[in-house]
Amino acid sequence: MTVELRKTFFFEAAHFLPLVAEGHKCRRMHGHNYNLDIVVAGECDPEYGWLMDYGDIVAIVKPIIDSLDHRVLNDVPGLENPTSENLAYWFWQKIKPELPLLAEIVVAEGPTSKCVFRG
Repeated sequence: MTVELRKTFFFEAAHFLPLVAEGHKCRRMHGHNYNLDIVVAGECDPEYGWLMDYGDIVAIVKPIIDSLDHRVLNDVPGLENPTSENLAYWFWQKIKPELPLLAEIVVAEGPTSKCVFRG
């Protein structure tokens, strides 16, 4: 049986987009309540009846989230231009080596704006 598991994480951070036009609202420092969905996919282990332990996902992702929470994303190496797209890719690069079953990352800046990255 093939399944997907989704684990959602939350963090708050400030950022600005330095490459957008002067006068664009996103060029000014502002913040978001981010949601991050980590999606793993694969075959269920027939003995355990699960794909993996959610706790294993938390152990990998939480330290990364903690490094961003209540920070200015532009100050983080690799996030100098912290668009949702760049943030999703940054997360992928950090998480995929530790979580081979990673299939998708969803970064949401709020309830209506999301970026999906599937490697």
